[in-house]
Formats: sequence, structure tokens, C-alpha cells
Amino acid sequence: MSAPPRSQPPWQPPPQADGDAELPPLKIFNSLTRTKNSFVPLDWKNKRVTWYACGPTVYDDAHLGHARNYVSTDILRRILRDYFKFKVDFVMNITDVDDKIIVRGRQQHLLEEFRDPERRRDDSKSILGTALTALQAYLQKNLPRIPESTSPSEVKAEVKKHYGKVLEGKGLEGGAPGDKEAKVKMHIKTVSSASDALLSMSNHPGPQQIYDNELQDILLPYLDSLYGATIDASDYSIFTKLTKKFELRFFEDMRALNCADPDRITRVTEYGSEIVQFVQKIQHNGFAYTTSDGSMYFDIEAFEKAQNNYARLEPWNRNDKDLQADGEGSLTSKTSEKRSDADFAVWKSSKPGEPSWPSPWGNGRPGWHIECSAMASDIFGSKIDIHSGGIDLAFPHHDNELAQSEAYWLDKSQHQHDHQWVNYFIHMGHLSIQGSKMSKSLKNFTTIRDALARGDWTPRGLRIVFLLGGWKEGIEIADDMVKAGSSWEDKLDNFFINANDTIENAPAKGDEIADQTIQNALKKASGDTFDALCDSFNTPAVMNTVSELISIYNSEKASIGSETTRSIAQWVTSIVNSFGLNGSASPEDTKIGWTGIDIPDEAKPYLSALSKLRDDLRQKARASDRLTVEKLQQISGSANKVPNLSEADSNPFEKALRDFQSETSSLQDPSNLSKKVLDLCDRVRNIDLWDLGIYLEDRDGTQPALIRPVTSALRQARAEREERDRQREKARKDKEKDAAAKADKGRLSPLDMYKTEEYSEWDQDGLPVKDKEGREIAKSRGKRLRKEWERQKKLHETWVEGNIS
Repeated sequence: MSAPPRSQPPWQPPPQADGDAELPPLKIFNSLTRTKNSFVPLDWKNKRVTWYACGPTVYDDAHLGHARNYVSTDILRRILRDYFKFKVDFVMNITDVDDKIIVRGRQQHLLEEFRDPERRRDDSKSILGTALTALQAYLQKNLPRIPESTSPSEVKAEVKKHYGKVLEGKGLEGGAPGDKEAKVKMHIKTVSSASDALLSMSNHPGPQQIYDNELQDILLPYLDSLYGATIDASDYSIFTKLTKKFELRFFEDMRALNCADPDRITRVTEYGSEIVQFVQKIQHNGFAYTTSDGSMYFDIEAFEKAQNNYARLEPWNRNDKDLQADGEGSLTSKTSEKRSDADFAVWKSSKPGEPSWPSPWGNGRPGWHIECSAMASDIFGSKIDIHSGGIDLAFPHHDNELAQSEAYWLDKSQHQHDHQWVNYFIHMGHLSIQGSKMSKSLKNFTTIRDALARGDWTPRGLRIVFLLGGWKEGIEIADDMVKAGSSWEDKLDNFFINANDTIENAPAKGDEIADQTIQNALKKASGDTFDALCDSFNTPAVMNTVSELISIYNSEKASIGSETTRSIAQWVTSIVNSFGLNGSASPEDTKIGWTGIDIPDEAKPYLSALSKLRDDLRQKARASDRLTVEKLQQISGSANKVPNLSEADSNPFEKALRDFQSETSSLQDPSNLSKKVLDLCDRVRNIDLWDLGIYLEDRDGTQPALIRPVTSALRQARAEREERDRQREKARKDKEKDAAAKADKGRLSPLDMYKTEEYSEWDQDGLPVKDKEGREIAKSRGKRLRKEWERQKKLHETWVEGNIS
């Protein structure tokens, strides 16, 4: 047989639309061609797009790497739906049967048993004894260079001895480190934590459950290796308890990130009979075979002999044994009955301790790859417009999906061997941390809910970073990317706040030339955005276009009228809404801006009155003519015109107004009156209103202060300013301290500085002549002592002069 191909097979473009079709000239980077192809949906007349997205395997909380995939998918879906106005039918699957789920469900079940002395299967060993054996098993499997018999007290030394290069950031076999080294570091962290816990348990006998967290990672695989095959797998609740919990939490996380729900959700557990029928058809077509244990494997050689193409997406990876093994799962039985090592399971016979469903070949469960093929085909039929997922799924998962589905749908009676199941395959890039992709298996991840709860990220901030990075490129979490995202968000915050102020307060028409300049810039930005989004959803270009447009507006804003300002602000709002940066708001929403920039309605009358009172007082206090007590009373009294809409104590904004009015009115001493007023104006801005989430932004000339919410950028700027102030104050105090220490050192007279037990005789200046044994001081040493004596003489003279003065 000839060597398998290393290049992608030809791609069949979908049927072209008629000339009068209302389709944008959109091109999408297609993983099936690794180039940009014109996008024409199958149902182009109705602009309907069928889209199947690989969803999560629900056995743990989703992390930021998952956010990268699903938020980027949501962005593309919104652009198709909200910007290009396609009718997108978006289906996502939930993998709730899988090797990882089976193992995790069993492990959690066995750990619960182990924690309960009455249910513990082996009471001959204490928790400590079991954990010690588990550590040895973990070392043998995951860090084989370390002797299996290594005791907890020796683990760290052995790690340094055998894996020191990895700890130093080097590769195991030389070269740059990668995922393999990241996994070794994960195992090192696991055994180090477990060893510390075991040493503590040995030295401090008592309740041993307190070390659960540190010991779980070594106990779980050990308990499963002992007892996994003995659990009652017909009790599906052992597994569904896990999957239902994490499916619920996954969608909570997605909604928190403002990802729109799928139009339809499919679950593997709800497709048992359909998957069996799907496998039967593949077998009937001659592309699958059974083994003696009742498993069914896809026959790659038979598939290719029939002039079909295997590994359409990544043919260069088709013989990568690590990827193949990862795709088959940890529970797949090794068998010599496979016709080729590359053949993959479409149906797995269930072993003891594994859930099963009936099939003609015996009880078993679906292979991972067959799930999506069967579910997507059931909903969309023989052809799909778009299939998507993370780039790590391209091979073998998506390549195997394609082969299975094309094996199912081809019509052998008509000798059609050119079936193309998916027209456009799109893959989202990795999210990396320290050079390695973020993944559960590497345990180098932060869960979405932890990142949001701690304030590491906001849903909008994370989405902005993904928009700036592009959907298919890998993104490295680095300071420059985070700063770029924060800067872009802050720029739009300021733009929306100022735009709303202009719309409300400026005349409709501004300077004619300035208005026309901005209208021209808006027209160009709109065209550039259309071109960029047609260029495979080039969101980084659009983000730059929006930023440049706002820069042009800012350079002219003093001369621009409210009508032009509304036009540009409405367009920018429609773009951020199309990208999902503003909750559920649609591009057609007429409200300017996004959430987080509004002043509460109940606060507006009081803040307006307070701001005006403060503006008037500041203007008078800074004027050349002196502020008088009488004038101060007159200005402060104007705030009484604000209606008393609520109890002051229940409305903190009214209380802030009344307190400011009261404090300014109570100033009766004319001395330094202007300074006192300005101090109060600064305090109400920097403390009173800031604590209520409001900031008064003072502007040039006679413009009133801009009333705006306290944004994260303002908080960060203040924190940085306060840190600089702290550093300056620390430097000042350190300088004073050094000067005081230097001055204090001068207190000692050079005549006395060497009068110690180290010497036995001195000259008239106090310089040592003989050491304590009566030996004369050597000339070289004497020279050094004299230099120090001369330095002290100068210090002492300075000290004396300072005290005299």
C-alpha cells in the first residue's frame, strides 16, 4: 500500500448562489483548506446557516481555555446573525458519556466510600498507609525516574535530582520545554504537596481528613485502580450526578460570559439508539469491523481503498500515536485484533465498572468521535455549513468525525465516494500560559468562575482580549495583551460618557468643517469594518478601526454638534453590541453606550445640583476677586431649590448634597476662605462621591464638571497614583533616615573611634600603634585605619558644626 498522503485532499465548494442573492462577500478561514474560502450556505436563498459546535465534556468546571473557545465562537455567531443578518441554527452537544467522565465519576464515588470508615473497602490500612502506597503508585506511573520506594521525606530531593532540568525551565531531552514538561511540573507539584501532607500526618496524629485536598490527586487514581472495576455501573447516578452538576455550572459560566444559549442542545445519553443505528450503517457500508470483545472499530484502510479521504484536516498528524491514544481514551482496551493501529473505536464494549447500553454486538457505549457524527447528522442531515471547536480537536476527533459521517452518508449503490459532510470547519485558537496551552490535564488553568469572582477578569474585559487577538490565532496571557484590552475598554468608556454629555448639552450643529470631517471618518470606518468582517471575521482590524475613529472624534469634539456625535456614538454602539460587549443589547438598540457608564436615575437630580454648586464655588474661589462669606452663603443657598424627593438618610446622593451644602454654608471665618472652599470641593469629589461610585471630572475653562461613574480604569489610575505617592514618601523618609544615621555616626570623635580592646596603644590622634598583644600595627593596615579615621574626622566636624549652629 502506498504511503498515506501528507497534504489535504481537494475541497468541494458548495453550490454557488444566484447573482441576485443578498449575500455579503464573506470569506472564512476554512480548516479543510487552510485558506480563506467564500462563504455560501447551503440554504443561501433564506440566508439560513446550519452550525454544529463541539460542546464540553462535563466532568469539571470550565476554565479560561474553554472561555477562549466558547466566547470566540459566540463572537462569530453574533457577527453572522447580528451584523450579516444570517439566520443561524446553532446546535451544541454535551458529552455526558466519556472515559474521563467514567473515571472521574468512579473516583469521586470511591473517595466518598474511602472517607467513610463504615464503607471503606480495606480497613486493614489507615488513611496514612493507603496514601503512602498511593504515592508510590503515582511516582511509578507519572515520574518513573524517581525510585518507587522513595519515602515522603526524600521526594523533593529525588525530584531535584532526576527532574532538575524541568524545574529550571529546560526540556526533558534538551531543547525548549513544552506540554510534556508542563505535565511533569504538574506531577511534581502533586507529589510535593502529597509528601508534605504525609509528613504532617506522620508527625501530627489526629483527624486525617484535613489533608484531603493535598492527597486527592494521588488517592483518586490509586483507589480507581483497586476498586474501579467492582462498582455497580448499572447505577447511572454515579456518573449522572457528576455530569448534571457540571453541565449546569458550564451554562452558568457561559451566561456569565454573555455567551448566547445554543438554539438546540444534544446529549449523548439521549442518543443511545440513534448512535447504534449510525454504527450499523457504517458497518453495512463496509467501513467498520467488530472484535471478539464486542467492540467496533472504524476501518481506515477500507475507507481509503474506496477512494475516500481520511484525515482531511491534519493528514500530517495521522500517525501521531500520542494524539491517537488521547483520542481513544484511557479506558480503551489494548487489542491485537485491530487491523491497523490507527483504527479507532466507534463502539466500545463495556468492562466491569463502566456504564453500558445494549447493541447488536453486546453491551457497550459509544466511542467519543461517533457521538457528534450521529447527533449532528440526526439534526442537519448529510451536509452541514459550519462545524467548529477548539484547535486541539482537529485531529483525531474532528478528522474521525468526518470519516465516520462520510462513511455513513455515501451512497455505494451510485458509486458516490466524494461525499463532503462539512463545508466549513473553523477552529478556535489556544489560550496559552507560560508557553503551554491551558488545559485540565495540565492543571495549569483558572476556572471561569474563580477568575470572575476574584476580579481577575470581567466578562467584557475577557471578550475584548479575544476580539483583539482574533478567533483562530493562539493567545498568550501576557501583560501587554491585558493592558491593550484595558486601554481599549477605557477609551470606549470615556467616549460614551462624553458623547452622551455632548448629545444632551451641545447644540445640534457644530462647526461645519469639524462635523463634516467626522462624518467622513465615520463613513470610512463603516466601510473598513465591513471589509474586515468579510475578511474571515477580522475583529482585530475592527477594534483598531473603532479606536482610530474615536481618536479622530476626540481631536475635534469641542467643535462637534450633538447630531454628528449621536451618529458616531450610535454606530460604535451597534458594533460593540454586535460583538456581545453589551449584554443582550442588539445592534438596533437606540440607547447610546454600554452598561457600566450610567448614573442611577435616583441620583441624577442631586448629583446635578451638587456638581453645579461645586462648579460655582470653585469658579468663585479661584477668581481674582476675593470670595466673601456673603457670596458663599448666596451660592450655597441655591442648592435648596432641589426638591426633597426622599429621606436624605435613605438616599446617599441627596445626603452628599445636603452635607456639602451644610459644610460650605458653615464657613464663617473669612481668613483663607477660598482655600477652605477648594479643599471641600476636592474632598467631595475625591472621597464622598468616589465612595458612592461617582466621579466629577473637572474640565477646562467654564465647562461644568462631567458627572461620570467610577470605572475600573479610574480606580486603577488612582491606585497607581497612590502607589507612586507612597513610593515618593518612602524615598523621602529613607533619605531622612540615611541622613540622620549619617549625622548620628558623626557624633563619635575620631579620637575615640579606635579605643577598643582590639588595640593596646594609640598616638595623640587616637590612631592605633599596637594591637592587643602589643605587636606594632603593620604599615599597610595603618594606612587603612588612617583613611577610615579621616572619613570619621570629617563626619564629626560636620556634626559639631551642626550642633553649634
